[in-house]
Amino acid sequence: MLVLVTYFSSTGNTKLLAESVAKGVEKEGVECVLKPVQQVTEEDFLSANGIIAGSPSYFGSMAAEMKNLFDRMVGLRRRMEGKVGAAFSTSGDPSGGKETTMLSIIQAMMIYGMIIVGDPMEAGGHYGVSCQGRPGKEDLEKAEALGRRVAKLVKKLYG
Repeated sequence: MLVLVTYFSSTGNTKLLAESVAKGVEKEGVECVLKPVQQVTEEDFLSANGIIAGSPSYFGSMAAEMKNLFDRMVGLRRRMEGKVGAAFSTSGDPSGGKETTMLSIIQAMMIYGMIIVGDPMEAGGHYGVSCQGRPGKEDLEKAEALGRRVAKLVKKLYG
């Protein structure tokens, strides 16, 4: 079983959340590949049982680099059906579009036929994990919880 955690990060904030998400996946005993979007290959997409994608909020949506990943992988769309998907986001403003950014990622995953999960209730129980600016201790704990939740579902579906 394998979960791909991919992200775009220009300031390092989204990367920090991604690292905590990956830590949560690994704590559940599931293999995790952590890669920036620019390095993700078709093989990464196909071999993953789950994908957790993170992006800063750019105009209330995922960054162009993240959108480009989904565009590049569109030929794999039918082969992605039934895989687990989740999202996380960062922004520089309290109301900077983090939820709409996660929804844009989730929308792409739904079009791919993926099974979408949000963050667990202990992390808030919403669309995914997000934070403003540099993630603090609580943000990193919530990101780790998201990784654990996806890993648990992957084990149920593929174990």
